Amino acid sequence: MAAHEYDPDDNFDHAFHAQAGVEDEDALEAVAWQFLLLVNPDDEDAALEQFAAFQRALDEAGERADPALLLRDATDWKAGFHVGEDDAQGLMEALDELAARWRLRIDWPLDEDAGEAPDTSALLHAAFVQLRERHFCLWTVETGEPTLAGWITRERDMEAMQLVAGALGLPARPGAG
Repeated sequence: MAAHEYDPDDNFDHAFHAQAGVEDEDALEAVAWQFLLLVNPDDEDAALEQFAAFQRALDEAGERADPALLLRDATDWKAGFHVGEDDAQGLMEALDELAARWRLRIDWPLDEDAGEAPDTSALLHAAFVQLRERHFCLWTVETGEPTLAGWITRERDMEAMQLVAGALGLPARPGAG
């Protein structure tokens, strides 16, 4: 199914199968497209590029495809982040890059005198609070690995993201969880 067939303003309820996952490939692509629109607000071109990458990866993976991993790969450092759970520097760089898309800056709680890297949980919390103050929402997703992953959406899209993430089988939540 081509990306141009999806209307960003569509009511996407038809694409969900009782939030238990999406079984039909067309429905999967519709939900993936909605996900990409949510993580790329006001940037349909970026969503289209990431959707094309997702479709290529989906075709290559065939029946063994994991849509959550394919979307993570398609959005990494563009509309999402995926870093080691102890990689404070990588987390700050990724979130700075994502926030900069909306001309936002995160004021990281760094102790210049500390000899060790800041705790990534504290960094996620600081980013979540500051983004919420500006009407954005930081999402994290359970990866099943020793990594941190997620994305940023507009605060007003929280309910839609919960539906889309549920349909995709993404264990996502606002904040650090």
